[in-house]
Amino acid sequence: MVQAYEHFDTEVVAVRPVGASLVRVTFSGLPHLTSDGPDQRVKVFLPTPVVSARAVPRGADWYQRYRLLPEHARPVMRTYTLRAVRDGQADIDFVRHGDTGPASRWAEAAAAGDEVVIWGPDARFTGDRGGADYAPGDARWQLLVGDETALPALSGIVAGLAGDAVARVVVEIPDPADRVDFGAGEGVRVEWVVRGDRPHGVGLVKAVCAEAPPDGPGYAWVAGEAAAVRQVRRHLVRGCGMDKARVYFCGYWRLGAPEDAQR
Repeated sequence: MVQAYEHFDTEVVAVRPVGASLVRVTFSGLPHLTSDGPDQRVKVFLPTPVVSARAVPRGADWYQRYRLLPEHARPVMRTYTLRAVRDGQADIDFVRHGDTGPASRWAEAAAAGDEVVIWGPDARFTGDRGGADYAPGDARWQLLVGDETALPALSGIVAGLAGDAVARVVVEIPDPADRVDFGAGEGVRVEWVVRGDRPHGVGLVKAVCAEAPPDGPGYAWVAGEAAAVRQVRRHLVRGCGMDKARVYFCGYWRLGAPEDAQR
């Protein structure tokens, strides 16, 4: 029986840098993987020196069995955003963190032929698959906020905006070379906040809070480091009076978390 999400065995077919801080990895052999939105989340299982990525348990109760495995017998599991899905291939952008943990080390050394497993939405399933949350509804304007870990989702969101959309996009990046061309329309204003030596999220929060949102029904999508995301949401809901139902927020990672729990 096909589930909403399935484990797909796949391998790397291409690796290329995206700006200074991201690396885009293309995976093949994915005819049934699909995406239900520009911020579609998937789980990626990566090998370790002693266990294959394909050692991940399968089936409806896979997560419980995965958690029961001894730590040394588990493939590395991380959550990422699908950057693109096409013709049986998928692109996922990994943030480069150096030698800070197993997922980051894998991304730094990824090469064609490397085998991984992606747990993602199966196009053969006909019900609600979930895992994609961007939903502006009847919003007249949008505020899109994130750090470098949110760049894949932000890129997809902006690319899908209507030609007459009104949006403000605020992105914190570690390096000026991480700027990307969103191909935004005339009504979309993009602000790049270069972090430099400042603590993570400080510049992002300051930039967002420096400008009140427009009047009328709007929608905010906020993702990135958890503490910064909470501060932005608090500002919008408590400080600006936005309906909390119109503010989507997600902490993709947490400053100080072990290893590379960042994307």
